[in-house]
Amino acid sequence: MDTAPLQDQQVQRDQQDQHDRRDTQSEDQGPGAGPRVGTEPVFRDAAEADVPALVALVESAYRGDASRAGWTTEADILDGQRTDPEGVRAVITTPGSRLLVAERDGALVACCQLEHRGDAAYFGMFAVRPGAQGGGLGRRVLAEAERLAHEEWGATEMHMTVISVRDELIAWYERRGYRRTGRMTPFPYGDERFGVPRRDDLRFELLIKELGRPD
Repeated sequence: MDTAPLQDQQVQRDQQDQHDRRDTQSEDQGPGAGPRVGTEPVFRDAAEADVPALVALVESAYRGDASRAGWTTEADILDGQRTDPEGVRAVITTPGSRLLVAERDGALVACCQLEHRGDAAYFGMFAVRPGAQGGGLGRRVLAEAERLAHEEWGATEMHMTVISVRDELIAWYERRGYRRTGRMTPFPYGDERFGVPRRDDLRFELLIKELGRPD
Protein backbone atom coordinates (compact mmCIF):
# COMPACT_ATOMS: atom_id res chain seq x y z
CA MET A 1 0.00 0.00 0.00
CA ASP A 2 1.35 3.42 -0.96
CA THR A 3 1.43 5.56 2.19
CA ALA A 4 2.90 8.65 0.50
CA PRO A 5 -0.47 10.41 0.03
CA LEU A 6 -1.30 9.91 3.72
CA GLN A 7 2.11 11.20 4.75
CA ASP A 8 1.68 14.22 2.48
CA GLN A 9 -1.71 14.97 4.06
CA GLN A 10 -0.18 14.78 7.55
CA VAL A 11 2.61 17.15 6.55
CA GLN A 12 0.04 19.58 5.18
CA ARG A 13 -1.97 19.38 8.42
CA ASP A 14 1.15 20.02 10.50
CA GLN A 15 2.07 23.01 8.35
CA GLN A 16 -1.45 24.41 8.66
CA ASP A 17 -1.34 23.98 12.46
CA GLN A 18 1.94 25.91 12.59
CA HIS A 19 0.48 28.64 10.35
CA ASP A 20 -2.62 28.93 12.56
CA ARG A 21 -0.47 29.25 15.68
CA ARG A 22 1.62 31.98 14.06
CA ASP A 23 -1.55 33.84 13.05
CA THR A 24 -2.85 33.70 16.61
CA GLN A 25 0.45 34.92 18.04
CA SER A 26 0.64 37.75 15.49
CA GLU A 27 -2.95 38.77 16.20
CA ASP A 28 -2.15 39.11 19.90
CA GLN A 29 0.90 41.34 19.46
CA GLY A 30 0.00 44.78 20.75
CA PRO A 31 -0.88 46.74 23.88
CA GLY A 32 -1.70 44.34 26.69
CA ALA A 33 -1.26 41.30 24.45
CA GLY A 34 0.35 37.91 24.91
CA PRO A 35 -0.36 34.94 27.21
CA ARG A 36 -3.57 35.59 29.10
CA VAL A 37 -2.88 35.89 32.82
CA GLY A 38 -4.63 37.35 35.85
CA THR A 39 -8.27 37.84 36.71
CA GLU A 40 -10.81 39.51 34.46
CA PRO A 41 -10.72 43.31 34.73
CA VAL A 42 -13.45 45.28 36.47
CA PHE A 43 -14.42 48.48 34.66
CA ARG A 44 -15.66 51.74 36.16
CA ASP A 45 -15.60 55.47 35.47
CA ALA A 46 -12.70 57.36 37.01
CA ALA A 47 -13.24 59.86 39.82
CA GLU A 48 -11.17 62.92 40.65
CA ALA A 49 -9.57 60.98 43.51
CA ASP A 50 -8.00 58.72 40.86
CA VAL A 51 -6.09 61.56 39.16
CA PRO A 52 -2.64 60.97 40.76
CA ALA A 53 -2.77 57.24 40.09
CA LEU A 54 -3.94 57.78 36.52
CA VAL A 55 -1.16 60.25 35.75
CA ALA A 56 1.36 57.73 37.09
CA LEU A 57 -0.21 54.94 35.02
CA VAL A 58 -0.10 56.90 31.75
CA GLU A 59 3.46 58.06 32.33
CA SER A 60 4.61 54.52 33.18
CA ALA A 61 3.16 53.17 29.94
CA TYR A 62 4.71 55.74 27.60
CA ARG A 63 7.65 57.65 29.05
CA GLY A 64 11.12 56.89 30.38
CA ASP A 65 13.13 53.71 30.59
CA ALA A 66 10.57 52.05 32.86
CA SER A 67 8.03 52.15 30.01
CA ARG A 68 10.31 49.94 27.91
CA ALA A 69 9.12 46.99 30.02
CA GLY A 70 5.86 47.21 28.07
CA TRP A 71 4.83 47.32 24.43
CA THR A 72 3.41 50.85 24.26
CA THR A 73 6.50 52.91 25.09
CA GLU A 74 7.14 56.14 23.20
CA ALA A 75 10.53 56.60 24.87
CA ASP A 76 12.36 56.37 21.54
CA ILE A 77 10.44 59.26 19.97
CA LEU A 78 9.39 61.51 22.87
CA ASP A 79 10.83 62.74 26.14
CA GLY A 80 9.04 64.80 28.75
CA GLN A 81 5.54 64.19 30.04
CA ARG A 82 2.66 62.32 28.40
CA THR A 83 -0.05 63.99 30.48
CA ASP A 84 -0.52 65.96 33.70
CA PRO A 85 -3.09 66.18 36.52
CA GLU A 86 -4.94 69.06 34.85
CA GLY A 87 -5.34 67.12 31.61
CA VAL A 88 -6.57 63.98 33.35
CA ARG A 89 -8.96 65.95 35.56
CA ALA A 90 -10.42 67.68 32.50
CA VAL A 91 -11.21 64.33 30.86
CA ILE A 92 -13.01 63.19 34.03
CA THR A 93 -15.03 66.36 34.63
CA THR A 94 -15.87 67.68 31.14
CA PRO A 95 -19.47 66.98 30.01
CA GLY A 96 -19.62 64.38 27.24
CA SER A 97 -16.29 62.93 28.35
CA ARG A 98 -15.38 60.00 30.56
CA LEU A 99 -12.24 58.22 31.65
CA LEU A 100 -12.76 54.47 31.83
CA VAL A 101 -10.50 52.56 34.22
CA ALA A 102 -9.83 48.84 34.54
CA GLU A 103 -8.93 47.27 37.87
CA ARG A 104 -7.66 43.87 38.87
CA ASP A 105 -7.85 42.84 42.51
CA GLY A 106 -8.52 46.48 43.39
CA ALA A 107 -5.44 47.79 41.58
CA LEU A 108 -5.73 50.20 38.66
CA VAL A 109 -4.11 48.53 35.63
CA ALA A 110 -5.47 50.31 32.53
CA CYS A 111 -7.46 53.31 31.36
CA CYS A 112 -8.83 55.06 28.29
CA GLN A 113 -10.59 58.31 27.43
CA LEU A 114 -13.95 58.44 25.67
CA GLU A 115 -15.41 61.66 24.29
CA HIS A 116 -18.84 61.97 22.69
CA ARG A 117 -18.63 63.79 19.34
CA GLY A 118 -22.05 63.57 17.72
CA ASP A 119 -22.35 60.32 15.79
CA ALA A 120 -18.77 59.41 16.70
CA ALA A 121 -16.80 58.82 19.87
CA TYR A 122 -13.14 59.71 20.34
CA PHE A 123 -10.80 57.19 21.98
CA GLY A 124 -7.61 58.39 23.65
CA MET A 125 -5.37 58.35 26.73
CA PHE A 126 -5.10 54.58 26.34
CA ALA A 127 -2.66 53.09 28.84
CA VAL A 128 -1.93 49.62 30.20
CA ARG A 129 0.47 49.25 33.11
CA PRO A 130 3.69 47.70 31.73
CA GLY A 131 3.63 44.91 34.32
CA ALA A 132 0.05 44.02 33.31
CA GLN A 133 0.80 43.87 29.60
CA GLY A 134 1.04 40.42 28.12
CA GLY A 135 -2.46 39.17 28.94
CA GLY A 136 -4.80 40.62 26.31
CA LEU A 137 -5.87 43.41 28.64
CA GLY A 138 -5.52 46.12 25.99
CA ARG A 139 -7.93 44.28 23.70
CA ARG A 140 -10.46 43.96 26.53
CA VAL A 141 -10.28 47.68 27.35
CA LEU A 142 -10.72 48.66 23.70
CA ALA A 143 -13.70 46.32 23.30
CA GLU A 144 -15.39 47.69 26.42
CA ALA A 145 -14.84 51.27 25.24
CA GLU A 146 -16.40 50.44 21.87
CA ARG A 147 -19.37 48.77 23.56
CA LEU A 148 -20.02 51.73 25.84
CA ALA A 149 -19.71 54.28 23.03
CA HIS A 150 -22.15 52.37 20.84
CA GLU A 151 -24.69 51.25 23.45
CA GLU A 152 -24.76 54.32 25.71
CA TRP A 153 -24.07 57.14 23.26
CA GLY A 154 -25.35 55.59 20.06
CA ALA A 155 -22.01 56.27 18.38
CA THR A 156 -21.65 54.68 14.96
CA GLU A 157 -17.92 55.29 14.65
CA MET A 158 -14.90 55.33 16.94
CA HIS A 159 -12.19 57.85 16.08
CA MET A 160 -8.63 58.00 17.37
CA THR A 161 -5.37 59.67 16.41
CA VAL A 162 -2.06 57.80 16.48
CA ILE A 163 1.44 59.09 15.86
CA SER A 164 1.96 58.13 12.23
CA VAL A 165 5.44 56.61 12.67
CA ARG A 166 4.13 54.00 15.11
CA ASP A 167 3.62 51.35 12.45
CA GLU A 168 3.30 48.37 14.83
CA LEU A 169 0.69 50.11 16.95
CA ILE A 170 -1.31 51.15 13.89
CA ALA A 171 -1.15 47.57 12.61
CA TRP A 172 -2.54 46.35 15.96
CA TYR A 173 -5.49 48.72 15.61
CA GLU A 174 -6.03 47.62 12.02
CA ARG A 175 -6.39 44.04 13.26
CA ARG A 176 -9.06 45.36 15.62
CA GLY A 177 -11.04 46.74 12.67
CA TYR A 178 -9.69 50.31 12.44
CA ARG A 179 -8.75 51.80 9.11
CA ARG A 180 -6.18 54.42 8.24
CA THR A 181 -7.64 57.56 6.69
CA GLY A 182 -4.47 59.36 5.63
CA ARG A 183 -5.84 62.46 7.35
CA MET A 184 -2.98 64.03 9.29
CA THR A 185 -2.75 66.72 11.94
CA PRO A 186 0.56 68.25 13.05
CA PHE A 187 2.23 67.29 16.30
CA PRO A 188 2.16 70.29 18.69
CA TYR A 189 5.90 71.01 18.61
CA GLY A 190 6.85 73.51 21.29
CA ASP A 191 3.98 72.57 23.63
CA GLU A 192 5.72 70.47 26.27
CA ARG A 193 2.40 69.35 27.74
CA PHE A 194 2.50 66.74 24.96
CA GLY A 195 6.15 65.83 25.39
CA VAL A 196 9.51 66.82 23.94
CA PRO A 197 9.98 65.26 20.48
CA ARG A 198 13.21 63.45 19.65
CA ARG A 199 12.56 63.69 15.88
CA ASP A 200 11.09 66.26 13.52
CA ASP A 201 8.64 64.18 11.49
CA LEU A 202 5.87 63.45 14.01
CA ARG A 203 2.25 63.77 12.93
CA PHE A 204 -1.05 62.30 14.07
CA GLU A 205 -3.11 60.12 11.72
CA LEU A 206 -6.84 59.66 12.17
CA LEU A 207 -8.03 56.04 12.45
CA ILE A 208 -11.73 55.17 12.24
CA LYS A 209 -13.80 52.08 13.02
CA GLU A 210 -17.49 51.54 12.35
CA LEU A 211 -19.25 50.38 15.51
CA GLY A 212 -22.09 47.92 15.78
CA ARG A 213 -20.74 45.63 13.07
CA PRO A 214 -18.97 42.28 13.57
CA ASP A 215 -15.16 42.52 13.44
